[in-house]
Amino acid sequence: MEPALSTRDLVAGYEPDLPIVRGVDLQVRGGELVVLLGPNGAGKSTLVKAIAGLVPVHSGTAALGTTDITLVPAHEKIRHGLAFVPQTENIFATLSIHDNLRAAADILPKDRRARRIADLYAMFPDLAARPSLRAGQLSGGQRQMLAVARALVVEPSVLILDEPSAGLSPKIVAEVFARLQAINRAGVTIVLVEQNVKAALAIADRAVILVEGQVRHEGPAAGLAEDPIVAELYLGARRHGAAP
Repeated sequence: MEPALSTRDLVAGYEPDLPIVRGVDLQVRGGELVVLLGPNGAGKSTLVKAIAGLVPVHSGTAALGTTDITLVPAHEKIRHGLAFVPQTENIFATLSIHDNLRAAADILPKDRRARRIADLYAMFPDLAARPSLRAGQLSGGQRQMLAVARALVVEPSVLILDEPSAGLSPKIVAEVFARLQAINRAGVTIVLVEQNVKAALAIADRAVILVEGQVRHEGPAAGLAEDPIVAELYLGARRHGAAP
């Protein structure tokens, strides 16, 4: 069975001679929720931005199913089934909730737009309650919900999110992550970059740990927070008995 999303020996970064992502092989099965973990500067955000077409890829490949999307322009990747929610600037703050959704729906045939927006209002009742509210007036959690709703307009097969919990209170993080888990259970494959290790592992099927632009460890999310390898690679702790 082909993975829903994969990379092979992917090398990426803003400068050709200073790669940040260094030969990453990643496979995400259809229907999985995979979290990318790692210390600051590990290359997590650069990896997903490279897959999304926002950071130059210097070598290697990225694919959705059997389709090579390595060189597909960022704005065209949604047509192949890939949606990306960046950490910041992921909504139009000066537009209303409804106009944000309508702008995202412009990619759809005209006869499908209104119905799809109605579907999203049913999925996100907080947004449906105030469709004319300017997006810039939303709380942090509501902004993230709107950003996710915009990404889901075209019914992607794979959704990638970069640090969706950044700046949110623990209560709101729980709400956002519960919504992501529901979206995943509805059939959307999700790749999540997160620094909130505990919350991310609680909803993920599998975790992949990056260190210095390379995959160092991966495995089932359940119990991974207690794994000594995770403590050493991600948290910087030494395993018991390790040499100083």
